Amino acid sequence: MIVLLQRVERCSVEVDGEIVGKIGRGLCIFLGIKKGDSENEADWLVEKVSNLRIFEDDQGKMNLSVKDIGGEILVVSQFTLYGNCRKGRRPSFDKAAPPEEAEPLYNYFVEKLRDKGFRVETGIFRAEMKVDILNDGPVTFIIEYP
Repeated sequence: MIVLLQRVERCSVEVDGEIVGKIGRGLCIFLGIKKGDSENEADWLVEKVSNLRIFEDDQGKMNLSVKDIGGEILVVSQFTLYGNCRKGRRPSFDKAAPPEEAEPLYNYFVEKLRDKGFRVETGIFRAEMKVDILNDGPVTFIIEYP
């Protein structure tokens, strides 16, 4: 399981011309799930992103987490994070979990964040989405379960 995480001033996701998820200051998380991933990986990533100190304190140091600032979270499913571009000209998605395996883990990840008290918005799983991001910094991290 992997996340591409961006610190944002605001972020929204649109499906068929309608905004389905929108947040203010916080995190935009693109979540990729590979074959064989489990709730164990999701639990680890929820803890990591909840407590990662990437927001600035009064001295301008990255000392605060999304929890510390009362931030919001937008989670978007992103199977292309497991795209392999090493050979040829078209990515291979052999490592990505099939939708019937990935969707329950995606929903589990979102619910675990909500259980921690975060306001969490989402895209629509398997939909064609347009994501509008105002990246703050820019600050972007890729975090994969060890």
